[in-house]
Amino acid sequence: MFSNLFLKSFRILLLPFSILYWAGIAIRNWLYDRGYSKSATFGLPLICVGNLSVGGTGKSPMVEYLVRLLHEQFKTATLSRGYKRKTKGYALADAQSTALEIGDEPMQFHLKFPEVPVAVGEERIVAIPQLLHDRPETQVIVLDDAFQHRAVKAGLNILLTDYSNLYTRDFYLPTGDLRDLKSGARRAQIIIVTKCPSDLDTKKRNAIIAELKPLPEQEVFFTTIEYGQLYQIMGQKVPPPSLDTEVLLVTGIANPKPLEKYLLQYCKSYNLQSYADHHIFTIDDLKDIRRKFDDIDAPGKIILTTEKDAVRLSKFSNEIADWPFFVIPVRHRFLFQQEAQFNARVINFIKEFTPQTSTYGKKK
Repeated sequence: MFSNLFLKSFRILLLPFSILYWAGIAIRNWLYDRGYSKSATFGLPLICVGNLSVGGTGKSPMVEYLVRLLHEQFKTATLSRGYKRKTKGYALADAQSTALEIGDEPMQFHLKFPEVPVAVGEERIVAIPQLLHDRPETQVIVLDDAFQHRAVKAGLNILLTDYSNLYTRDFYLPTGDLRDLKSGARRAQIIIVTKCPSDLDTKKRNAIIAELKPLPEQEVFFTTIEYGQLYQIMGQKVPPPSLDTEVLLVTGIANPKPLEKYLLQYCKSYNLQSYADHHIFTIDDLKDIRRKFDDIDAPGKIILTTEKDAVRLSKFSNEIADWPFFVIPVRHRFLFQQEAQFNARVINFIKEFTPQTSTYGKKK
C-alpha cells in the first residue's frame, strides 16, 4: 500500500510531462483528422483490437476470441507489433519461431492456432502487403494493439477499457496510463468494458454507459474474465491438480490483480513472484522461482503462470520439465447475454465488407 501511494504521489509530480505528452498526441491526431497525415486503406476487412491506455485491458484474449470465432469460416490472419522481441521488421511465424523472435503474444497465437498465419511488424502499413504476399488467400486480418497506429485505417475498431480503470477516469502518461486522447474513443465502432465483476448489475452497467457517452452508432459490450482448466507447462502431461492447494504464482504481465483475486477464492494460499510486463526470463529467475517454491512448506504445492509467461518460459523446457509447473488459460466471457450480438456484429462486418481500391502508396 505504501509503495502504491508513493508511486501515485510521484506520478503526480510528472504532470508537466503529461501536459506535453497530451499536446503531442493532440497535434498528431489533429493532423490525421484533418487529412494532413494520410491513413491507408486495404481491399479486405481489417479488425483492430486496441485501447487508449498502456497494457492490462485484455487485448490478447480478445484477439484469441476473434480468431477462434472467425478462423473456421474465413481465412484469418493476425498482425502484431511483436513487442519486446529481439528482431526488427516483418516476420511470419513458422515452426522454428520463438518468442524472442516474434514476441510472446504472437507466439501464443501461433501455438494455439498453428493453421492461422501470425505475422509481426512495427509498421503495419508495410507489414500488411507483405503478409498478403505470403498468404494471398487471406480474407480478414486481426490487428493486435493497433488503435494508435493511424497510418492504417481499419474497417472495424474494437476499443477495450478496464472496468477498474475506465479511460474516462484516467490521465495521460506519465501521470496516468493514457497513451491516446480520450476523444479517440470516437474512432471505435465497438467499446468493450473488460474485467467486469461477473455479477455486474444492470444499474451499474447503465451508469458506465452513461459515463462513456457512446455515439449513437457505437455499441458497448461488457465482459468478465473466465479462467480455464490448468495444464502442465512442459514435460509429461498429467491430470490438472485442484487449485485447493498452495500456489506459487509467477507472472510477468501488466495487471495480475484479477488472477490474484481468483486465486484468493480457490486456493488455500498463494505466494507471488512478480516481474515486469513482457519480462524475458533468465536462468537466474528460474533459480529464484525454484528457491521460493522450495521455501513453501506444504504437500501438493504447485507453480502457476499465465499463458503469455509460459511462452517466454518455454526455452527452459529441460530445466522445468519435472517441476509441478502449470498454466492457467484466460478468456473473455460476455455479460448480459451479449455474446451472440457481438459475434453477429463482427461476422456481418466481414460479410458486408465491400472491397475498395487500396490507397496504400497512393495520395488521396
